[in-house]
Amino acid sequence: MQNYKSALMVNGFNEKHLTKLESLTADIAVINLEDGISAEQKPIALERTANAIEKLSTKAPLITVRINELDSPTAKNEIKRLNIVKPDAIRVPKIRTIDDVKTALGQIDESINIHLSIETAEALENLSQFGFDKRIKIVYLGILDMLESLGLPQSLLKIDNPTIEYIMSKFLVSARTAGLYPVSFVYQDFRDEDGFRAWCEKEKSMGLNGKGCISPSQVAITNEIFAIDEGEIAKAKYIVEIFEKMQNEGTTGFVDKQYGFIDEPIYKGAKVILGIKT
Repeated sequence: MQNYKSALMVNGFNEKHLTKLESLTADIAVINLEDGISAEQKPIALERTANAIEKLSTKAPLITVRINELDSPTAKNEIKRLNIVKPDAIRVPKIRTIDDVKTALGQIDESINIHLSIETAEALENLSQFGFDKRIKIVYLGILDMLESLGLPQSLLKIDNPTIEYIMSKFLVSARTAGLYPVSFVYQDFRDEDGFRAWCEKEKSMGLNGKGCISPSQVAITNEIFAIDEGEIAKAKYIVEIFEKMQNEGTTGFVDKQYGFIDEPIYKGAKVILGIKT
């Protein structure tokens, strides 16, 4: 799966934002029809979003549209309209169970991928089971809604809080278990670039390599920190090449002059870095 570093939230009601989709440096543009869009604005935002998608060229980033909850008054109309213009994906919020995911699969056109917001206690518990359909690709951690769902205060959201670390770790491991790509939570204070950078560095150290963003400056920081290290890529390519060469000669464990002992687990780890399924 492609390495999606940055997922930028775009207001579906704001025409100025929608006209800039093709020039975004984010890997994913998440056009938002849910939070921050009033009930009166939602039908207008939907139409503006659909029109903007119709005008896009192939130069745009990956386009996903975050709709409202499946049982909301507007979700069915949103899905019906988006099924016509066909964004790359539709992001479904407040998922809780496999049945919720199956409902989304049944309503959304088969040519459109599905992204899931993991922002309820039930979704976090069931996440490892959500990768049962090839159209389900990416999951996003909604940390503030998650804390509310767990009955925990938002004041826990600190970089060294063990509960937050546990939630992030469970989100990451469960997503990877399901074969899904995990994108970490949005950091709301877009003016605090130092704090945002610190979160990105922590998330990278944990094994995450994608983060939600709400400003171009956050996108720039995310793209910088989560960029694939070219030296690491070169090393991985070398290990895969030399291991497969030695494997063809009947050896699957050997000492390499450049990188020391190489065996099958090292080889498989190199393939992960290269995005090659093992």
